[in-house]
Amino acid sequence: MAFMAVLESDLRSLSAEARRRYPAVKDGAEHAILKLRSLSSPSEIAHNEDILRIFLMACEVRVVRLSVIGLSCLQKLISHDAVAPSALKEILATLKDHAEMADENVQLKTLQTVLIIFQSHLQPESEENMDQALGICLRLLESNRSSDSVRNTAAATFRQAVALVFDHVVCAESLPMGKFSSGGYVSRSFSVTNDSNHGESVERDSVTGGSSFMRETLTKAGKLGLRLLEDLTALAAGGSAIWLRVGYIQRTFALDILEFILSNYVVIFRTLVSYEQVLRHQICSLLMTSLRINAELEGEAGEPYFRRLVLRSVAHIIRLYSSSLITECEVFLSMLVKVITIDLPLWHRILVLEVLRGFCMEARTLRILFQNFDMNPKNTNVVEGMVKALARVVSIVQVKVQDTSEESLAAVAGMFNSKAKGIEWSLENDASNTAVLVASEAHAITLAIEGLLGVVFTVATLTDEAVDVGELESPRCESHPSAKFTGKTAVLCLSMVDSLWLTILDALSLILAKSQGEAILLEILKGYQAFTQACGVLRAVEPLNSFLASLCKFTISIPLEPEKRSALQSPGSKRSELLVDQRDSIVLTPKNVQALRTLFNVAHRLHNVLGPSWVLVLETLAALDRTIHSPHATTQEVSTAVPKLTRETSGQYSDFSILSSLNSQLFESSALMNVSAVKSLLSALRQLSCQCMTGNVSGVGQVSSQKIGSISFCVERMISVLVNNLHRVEPFWDQVIGHFLELADSSNQKLRNTALDALDQSICAVLGSDRFLENTPSGLNGTPHNMEAMHTDLGSLECAVVSPLRVLYFSTQSIDIRSGSLKILLHVLERYGEKLHYSWPNILEMLRSVADAPEKDLVTLGFQSLRIIMNDGLSTIPGDCLDVCIEVTGAYSSQKTELNISLTAIGLLWTTTDFIVKGILHGLREEQDSAILNVPLTPKQMGSLSAEEKATDSIGRGSEQAPLMNIIDRDKLLFSVFSLLQKLGADERPEVRNSAVRTLFQILGSHGQKLSKSMWEDCLWNYIFPTLDRASHMAATSSKDEWQGKELGTRGGKAVHMLIHHSRNTAQKQWDETLVLVLSGIARILRSFFPFLRTLSNFWNGWESLLFFVKSSIFHGSKEVAVAAISCLQSTVVSHSPKGNLPMDYLKSVLDVYELVLQKSPKYDGPVATKVKQEIVHSLGELYAQAQGMFDNDMYMRLIAVIHAVVRQAKISENNFESEFGHVPPVQRTVLEILPLLHPAEHLSSMWSPFLREILQYLPISDSSLLPSEENKEEQKRAGDNHEFNKTTNAEIPNGTGCTFPNKEEERPPTSGSNTCTPAISSYLLAEKLVPVLVDLFLQAPAAEKYSISPEIIQGLGRCMRTRRDNPDGGLWRVAVEGFNRVLADDVSKLSSRGPDTSISRPARIRIWKEVADVYEIFLVGYCGRALPANSISTALLKADESLEMEILDILGDKILKSQIDAPPDILHRLVSTLDRCASRTCSLPIETVELMPSHCSRFSLTCLQKLFSLSSCNNEVNEWNLARSEVSKISIMILLGRCEHILRKFVIDENDLGDRPLPQARLEEIIFILEELGHLVVHSDTGSALPLNPYLRRTISEENQDKHPHLFVLFPSFCELIISRESRIRELLQVLLRLISTQLALEKTSPVR
Repeated sequence: MAFMAVLESDLRSLSAEARRRYPAVKDGAEHAILKLRSLSSPSEIAHNEDILRIFLMACEVRVVRLSVIGLSCLQKLISHDAVAPSALKEILATLKDHAEMADENVQLKTLQTVLIIFQSHLQPESEENMDQALGICLRLLESNRSSDSVRNTAAATFRQAVALVFDHVVCAESLPMGKFSSGGYVSRSFSVTNDSNHGESVERDSVTGGSSFMRETLTKAGKLGLRLLEDLTALAAGGSAIWLRVGYIQRTFALDILEFILSNYVVIFRTLVSYEQVLRHQICSLLMTSLRINAELEGEAGEPYFRRLVLRSVAHIIRLYSSSLITECEVFLSMLVKVITIDLPLWHRILVLEVLRGFCMEARTLRILFQNFDMNPKNTNVVEGMVKALARVVSIVQVKVQDTSEESLAAVAGMFNSKAKGIEWSLENDASNTAVLVASEAHAITLAIEGLLGVVFTVATLTDEAVDVGELESPRCESHPSAKFTGKTAVLCLSMVDSLWLTILDALSLILAKSQGEAILLEILKGYQAFTQACGVLRAVEPLNSFLASLCKFTISIPLEPEKRSALQSPGSKRSELLVDQRDSIVLTPKNVQALRTLFNVAHRLHNVLGPSWVLVLETLAALDRTIHSPHATTQEVSTAVPKLTRETSGQYSDFSILSSLNSQLFESSALMNVSAVKSLLSALRQLSCQCMTGNVSGVGQVSSQKIGSISFCVERMISVLVNNLHRVEPFWDQVIGHFLELADSSNQKLRNTALDALDQSICAVLGSDRFLENTPSGLNGTPHNMEAMHTDLGSLECAVVSPLRVLYFSTQSIDIRSGSLKILLHVLERYGEKLHYSWPNILEMLRSVADAPEKDLVTLGFQSLRIIMNDGLSTIPGDCLDVCIEVTGAYSSQKTELNISLTAIGLLWTTTDFIVKGILHGLREEQDSAILNVPLTPKQMGSLSAEEKATDSIGRGSEQAPLMNIIDRDKLLFSVFSLLQKLGADERPEVRNSAVRTLFQILGSHGQKLSKSMWEDCLWNYIFPTLDRASHMAATSSKDEWQGKELGTRGGKAVHMLIHHSRNTAQKQWDETLVLVLSGIARILRSFFPFLRTLSNFWNGWESLLFFVKSSIFHGSKEVAVAAISCLQSTVVSHSPKGNLPMDYLKSVLDVYELVLQKSPKYDGPVATKVKQEIVHSLGELYAQAQGMFDNDMYMRLIAVIHAVVRQAKISENNFESEFGHVPPVQRTVLEILPLLHPAEHLSSMWSPFLREILQYLPISDSSLLPSEENKEEQKRAGDNHEFNKTTNAEIPNGTGCTFPNKEEERPPTSGSNTCTPAISSYLLAEKLVPVLVDLFLQAPAAEKYSISPEIIQGLGRCMRTRRDNPDGGLWRVAVEGFNRVLADDVSKLSSRGPDTSISRPARIRIWKEVADVYEIFLVGYCGRALPANSISTALLKADESLEMEILDILGDKILKSQIDAPPDILHRLVSTLDRCASRTCSLPIETVELMPSHCSRFSLTCLQKLFSLSSCNNEVNEWNLARSEVSKISIMILLGRCEHILRKFVIDENDLGDRPLPQARLEEIIFILEELGHLVVHSDTGSALPLNPYLRRTISEENQDKHPHLFVLFPSFCELIISRESRIRELLQVLLRLISTQLALEKTSPVR
């Protein structure tokens, strides 16, 4: 084990050290090592003396090094119990010898060994051994040769040895283990509060450790301890020890050991009689002698340290043994108090003050002292004496000179600040400094203040104990305390308060008034708080009020006059110092802030017991509230050394914020008070408010403002109390509201406003509480009896809460008060209207009376409340109040004060109806097993029904299933609303009646499905049609005089009126507007419920009367009324005709009306008629679009005839309209809009031809129709022109390849001198808009109908295209060209994809192609590529026209002639010849004319040539080659070659004629284009077979070069003539062509054979 190894190592060290000089020791060590190896435990070593002997031998040599090793090993052996008790005497003898050695290390080792002996099982039990062991320590302590370290170690060793001795006594006497006291004064770590609590806990431990009986017998250890105690007492008294073998030791050391024993072994003195006798007779005598001050103290007894030890010992005796040593403790206390009063050194008094402070800060000590002395009539009032002595020390501040007093206070504050930071100031800090002996009086004052605070906290602690054990009621307890206290602790506390409060208050208030230190202020205010709270718990009224008054004095502002003792005034008296002049700057010092916080803490703690004392607190809080809200108020920084400009201002706002929060929290905590306490608080608030209100009238200036501020504070706090006690508001409601009503009756406007705001907040707070659930009755649960009681209580509470508003309104004529009550009602309804149930009659009565008020503001406020009710509160209003709500709403609708209110009230009637129909029926549905409106249909069936059918079905079912009584109630309410609206519909104000009419029909339209048949009949004959008749009558009979608007002011002495729109500036126009609204409402009803209404009796009569009214309105009414009447019919028919709900009779009746207006009333004309006709035409289109399934052929033809009549009348009546404005007439424009809707339906496919022919009639006709009298002349002229033109063209075309026009009418391009008439512009404009519509409709037509009408369509488009002659810059010919292209492109695409339609006859197709050829022939030859008059068309339009010409050429050349069309050969020849004629224009003109030809003409001619080349070629068309394409190619190649031969020949002739002059550029471009294209042209074999070639040549070409260029051989002679041309480019192109011919003939040059 480790111990054995260490011991062996020490023996080896010993052997090595003694090897040379001490062989005996060496041999003994080696022998011990061998012996040690045979041992295994310390107990075996203890039984073997050899090991111990070798160490004792080493010590006997008295060599330092050997002695140190030996003593160290002895310590290890003793510590491990390896020494037998019998060896103790020998060991002590060895230690005694070593104590006499001069070496310091040996002496220290000796002391360590002695202490280890006391701590081990070898502790001496005999007097001899004990004396020897303690004597070693004392001799080293008192030896002059001992060093300081040895002397200090000896003192510590002796102290520990004494402690071990007395610990052994406790154990031997079987006393409780442990130490039961603090061992002296416990230094304060932070505050006096902590010290008091700590002392309390220590003393509680002391009590539990005591014994309940005394013993006289002692054990052997007890006797040893007693002898040691007696010797120590003798030594402390300066005498000699009897038992201890020591002559003299210092008295301070002995006294210190005695103080240690007294403080730590209380149980010994309380249990063992012998020890108690020594304490009473010897130790107390010693201390009394030492405390005497009547003689001059000399020597050691006069030293401060000795005096401190004496006082500490006395303090321990008083603290720990006062119960048994009453007489001695009384003497001690009297002597201590006397020391303070006599003239002694200040350090001496400070020591005494420290002791007294310790007593005051220990709750148990002070309690025992007060019980044993002050409460015992036989003894002196030592506690009262101590407190008064401490107070006298504090009063030094008051009697000093001001400068000295301020220095002392600053020093005191500094000490408190240091202690707050954990730095303790005491005499012991620098005991060697003689200056400390003359301690400052600031320390004395500090100790006295701490002592007084200790008393305060002791009283508070004892009071809390009394509360904990049940002797006192907690201040938060709900029960009322008993009048007299019987508990021991409670009586003690009350006695202490009665005895000490006045002294403590004087002293603390003095320091609080004069001191500014933060730490000392906090401590004193804590004392204030603790003592005040204790007084409140003890119900000590006078001390409580006095402390509160004193505390309040330090909160806001301290007056300059010195405060007398009369400041401790009664709770109801005034405190003038709180009336701070708000105009001056108010500075809250840190003292004020902390005092306020303390006051808040006190009020929070004692809120249940303050009672009348609340007035003191409230006066202070009111002043605080004014200060917080004052713009001049600030808080003072703690450190005043900082310059003012550098201080942060955030701290003051933080303080104000904290104080304001504390102020609010105090009243929020009223929820924790009992009812009587809350009433006391409210009474105090009301008392303070009434005091200020009484003096407010007479007060002027700032004082009056302060009083108003105090009243506002009281009101706010009353509201706060009320809000925080909503769960039990009944006991306080009348008290609070009664005061608010008093304030509302005040003559001061500010107070009235404050009262109204408070009333608003209070009512809203109560109604917003949990007491009022959503619709209160439904939120209550319980037995029927309990629920009835709760309903009664809740109803009473609700009525009590709301009734002040009614009282306030009816009890005064003041507009402000009435307005304020209505505003409060508005707020209540906005926030909590859904929670009201019992107070609705009073509210509605109040609002009904407001409607008749003449003041606009009152009516507005009342209506706002009504609007809240009607919009959000109907569901919570009892059913028996709904009719009253409707009546009140009607009153607001008919009032004349404010128009907007009337209009909004009418809207509220709609809201009411919506609630009646939906809300009540919803409730009924929930009560019934089957829903009233639930129709038992499957989803599929339900989806197939129309909305009207569902409404009809639901109406019937609802009327059958609903309970009769509920239906009667509902009908009664609805008819009430209808009657009101009908009455309002006749109001003289247009806005009101219009709104009423609109609302009436909106209600019927929205909820008609829920009305029964009987109700609908009543509505039709009693409300709807009478409303229409009255409006019609008023519109017909009202004045037509213009109104003047509202007068806005004057200018230049003349009145200035508001402008009124011309559509509303007469009474008749206003009634027309109303009539329009009635018609719109009827239209909505018919739209929604027509199927159901048809089932009513006599409905047809009503329909006929409606038709009659519509006709009358059209012919005699205004435009707006006529349009509305048409819309009424139209919407009905359009809505129901697609669904099959409209019988044919109704449809025909509507058509009859339309036809009557459009077709049979030619005199009906004018702007109004135009607008009406437009509306009817539009309606016809919409009607047919929706009801086309109901039309047959006859009705359709009738519809077309009506449209034709409209267009014809429009042309007749507005013949010059477009000439003036350039627009299509409105009626014709409307016709254009509806034409796409009028196309025949599928079952009317046979009507396509009549329909399209009707449209074709609107297109321009031939010129002959414009001038019937000159028809023959015009025709002959055109025929002559055509004949001459044909002759010229045939003459120009060689080889007979040209063709002539057929015998068709053709229009030549107009010349400047022609006398032809131009068609009317109106027809051009109409046709321009009509052509795209016509083309779209034509393309939609079925195939059979399309082909039957196609020739006429093409003819019509051709006529429009020919208008280019008369109107070249017009748009008609352009849209006609586009439409013509679309028609042909559509036909060709269908032929290409589907082939010819077999259902169409061949002659019909030929006729179509013939018309197509005619159009192309006339338009391309006569109107395209021609020169136009200068400046007739803009450049941009000219480019667009050229592009359009190219497009029509592309359609003809690329789509038609290249497609597989079914046109006959002669038609194909005509089409190709048309291209050829257009291509011949450049070469046909004389040289001189060509130079003048515009460039677009030559481009058009070249494009036609290019189309001929394209038609003759077969490039990339091998797969698309067909019979029609082959035929076109054969025709094209012959015409093309003829045209090329003519151009080449003409070029040679013209070039020779011109000589050196150049040819025109157009001619050169033309011949170059031809030569290039001839080289690129590749012809198909089928095409080549049609060429006029020699058979041999044809065979040769076919064999050698298939599909090459056979067309070149036809033109070879012409090439030969052209070879001599002067143009190099032409010769180059001819060279290329001749090479191609040589290639075709296989004449390529070959190299010679060698």
